[in-house]
Amino acid sequence: MNNPFIELGIRHDIVNAISELGFEKPTPIQEASIPVLLSGSNDFVGLAQTGTGKTAAFGLPLLELIDFEENHPQALVLCPTRELCLQIASDLTKFAKNIPNAKVVAVYGGASIMDQLRSIKRGVQIVVATPGRMLDIIGRKAIDFSDIRYVVLDEADEMLNMGFQDDIDEILSTTPEEKKTWLFSATMPSEVRRIAKKYMTDPHELTMGKQNTGNANIEHEYYIVRARDKYAAFKRIVDFNPDIFGIVFCRTKIETQEIAEALIKDGYNADSLHGDLSQQQRDKVMKRYRERSLQLLIATDVAARGIDVNDVTHVINYSLPDEIENYTHRSGRTARAGKTGVSIAIINSKEVGKIRQIERVIGKQFIKAEVPTGFDVCEKQLFSIIHKVHNVTVNDSQIEQYIPRIMDEFADLSKEDLIKRFASIEFNRFLEYYKNAPDLNATEDRRDGAGDRFARTGTRGDFTRLFINLGSVDGFSRGDLLGYICNTTKISGRTVGKIDVKGVYSFFEVQNSDSDQVFNSFQNAEFKGRPVRIEISGETRNETRGGASNSYNRREGGNRRDGDRSGRREGGSGNRDRNSGGGGFRDFSGKRREDRTERRKNY
Repeated sequence: MNNPFIELGIRHDIVNAISELGFEKPTPIQEASIPVLLSGSNDFVGLAQTGTGKTAAFGLPLLELIDFEENHPQALVLCPTRELCLQIASDLTKFAKNIPNAKVVAVYGGASIMDQLRSIKRGVQIVVATPGRMLDIIGRKAIDFSDIRYVVLDEADEMLNMGFQDDIDEILSTTPEEKKTWLFSATMPSEVRRIAKKYMTDPHELTMGKQNTGNANIEHEYYIVRARDKYAAFKRIVDFNPDIFGIVFCRTKIETQEIAEALIKDGYNADSLHGDLSQQQRDKVMKRYRERSLQLLIATDVAARGIDVNDVTHVINYSLPDEIENYTHRSGRTARAGKTGVSIAIINSKEVGKIRQIERVIGKQFIKAEVPTGFDVCEKQLFSIIHKVHNVTVNDSQIEQYIPRIMDEFADLSKEDLIKRFASIEFNRFLEYYKNAPDLNATEDRRDGAGDRFARTGTRGDFTRLFINLGSVDGFSRGDLLGYICNTTKISGRTVGKIDVKGVYSFFEVQNSDSDQVFNSFQNAEFKGRPVRIEISGETRNETRGGASNSYNRREGGNRRDGDRSGRREGGSGNRDRNSGGGGFRDFSGKRREDRTERRKNY
């Protein structure tokens, strides 16, 4: 009986290579796209969810169509992040291991450009690249794309979301008009539709499942908690799943780092992955995660793109993403290759509207779950220990010599006493930690501390709402402002609450205990030559703090309910969905582009 991939038109030496990698039968996207792409006669748009095998869907036809006797670039694969770049290059190299003279080069930021230039100079047929570094190499006139026959835009939606439109235009302008362009994406926003129209001629379009929908094998859950209880609830959810092997998504680099550090301090096998890490640090973290030395990987959206790790059991949204499309990409890290997984969102009561928006887009309903009680966690951990003891593999030859001493040690214990002691080794730790553990669940109609007192005084429970005379016109996003506040005041980002960036001013919350430190730190602060002013929102502090103009107090006065911090993008206040029930997602097209120099440094 012929291998199914041979039936699709893939030759034996490639099929032998992928069989060794565990490819037994094509996934739906591979089965539908490979015959079309092998014809080499059409531009192509393929829409399929993350984890469905898109790399092989375009990679196997590329290996069939390229002439490996020629030692010059014939195919260019563009992707958004270095992790994905390395993953694609690694996969293509493995697929082509039985093809003589096959050369694949990965080109990405954060690594030596001289090494990459040398690899290109030695000869290459397939270049896999991130846009920023590819432009640098083109600018050095170190590569000739005049004979490029195929261009693949992988994760096209994310490349556009990251602001790479101009870079893509510039790169593709160096390639021949008669090339074939293949575009693969998990979602199809209007920007991706426009890029297909711009670069393609009558493309063959293939959609696996409904556009923008989530993987059918993923179960979606959400937990409603108070803001101050989020970390405690997160740990309780992790403890309730003893065998969790998950990715935890945060919105900012600072939050990612701080959550990882807190988890490590609390005894969890965790580490962070974000854009400020060097390539060597990122490789080290990913090596530990793939080897399962890490149980939890705490990551930003950008850093996690391209992570292709098997058997991820849970994706946890510690903070909801700014874009609905990003939720689809996040949840797609689990339930890969036909397996099942769970995607969890930890939200406050104002974010329920966003959950409803996501449900409409992905076509699946979330399950409202309850944060487990301390008793529930202890019970779950106890039986996890029992199952491990029952199923442990015993090395009789090695342990035999110690059995007499072990039996002597336990001679005074009954079977029941022995079982109790083994079960209590870990169980006692959880009993102590969760003793008198409070209920962390919040109700959907809870106002999460907001109300008239907030409006009158600018305080909300343990937080003080502050005005600052810096905003989006000064180049600040929420993430930028958070970093600026923390760097200036030396307070932890975890103690900063909601941030609301306006045009020429902003509001942010800090814990009451930190308010004096914030005022003192900003006493003589300047930004680009002008004084930075801080005051409590809704109160005039000019006489003691040198606060901002009263016109801002009259305009805002702390009386407007604070917009949910997670309902806005870092690029500004954005458009709100007024029917979303508390903070909508900003339209995809409004994404503020990152500074090109900064992008090229990493991508």
